[in-house]
Amino acid sequence: MKNLKGAYTIWYRDVLRFARDRVRMVSALGQPLLYLFVFGTGLAPAMSAQTGGALDFRQFMFPGILAMAVLFTAIFSAVSIVWDREFGFLKEVMVAPVSRTAVALGKVAGGATVAVFQGIIVLILAPVIGVKLGFDQIVMLIGLMLLLAIVMTSFGILIAARQRSMEAFQMMMQFLLMPMFFLSGAFFPLRGVPLWLSWLSRIDPVTYGVDSLRQQVLSRSVPASLMASLALHPLATDVVVMAALAVAFIVPAVWQFGRQE
Repeated sequence: MKNLKGAYTIWYRDVLRFARDRVRMVSALGQPLLYLFVFGTGLAPAMSAQTGGALDFRQFMFPGILAMAVLFTAIFSAVSIVWDREFGFLKEVMVAPVSRTAVALGKVAGGATVAVFQGIIVLILAPVIGVKLGFDQIVMLIGLMLLLAIVMTSFGILIAARQRSMEAFQMMMQFLLMPMFFLSGAFFPLRGVPLWLSWLSRIDPVTYGVDSLRQQVLSRSVPASLMASLALHPLATDVVVMAALAVAFIVPAVWQFGRQE
């Protein structure tokens, strides 16, 4: 019970900080909106011509934009570890009579919750670009976003646990984040691409998140034949891979966090 209360406190702190930071909420939407309405609108005619008008490019991009909101929010939630270390708060947490495993899991839960909130805000834009979603789809999308958020928050904590400065962490994340996002197929179909690009996308965790989100978002908006040509893997495969990646990242992240002095 003591460890559960400690994990809950860490989770609540992260969620409360996000809820009170209105500027962070609004600014985190800037990049997704830029890509969706500027980049998407500019390339919409080309995509429409290729699909015979069956799919608008903004509809194709929308799952990638959802993944972007979750990905960047989840990763940068881990920056609070470095921030807390620099300002001494982390030292107080480490000497508390609570398991470090509970603290690390609380950070994962807090970052994932914040990332899903941010994704839900972007999800509200679906009707604006003509994406029709049923209640069951929305529930499924929230679950998929939560799974992707857990994967990426764990990955961020794994990196942040050994970083000693904000600058080093941010440079490391920018070096990893942009390739992971662009290789995920968020902006272009991954079928028919060169072999090297196909293999890089297969080892990219974000690919499975984008693929699963796209299947759910477009399942009632495009013909089944077109959807089959866009999907990379069965939905169950995407879910299983993300669940395995979540475990693969959480275990070393908790171990690294527990080794901190």
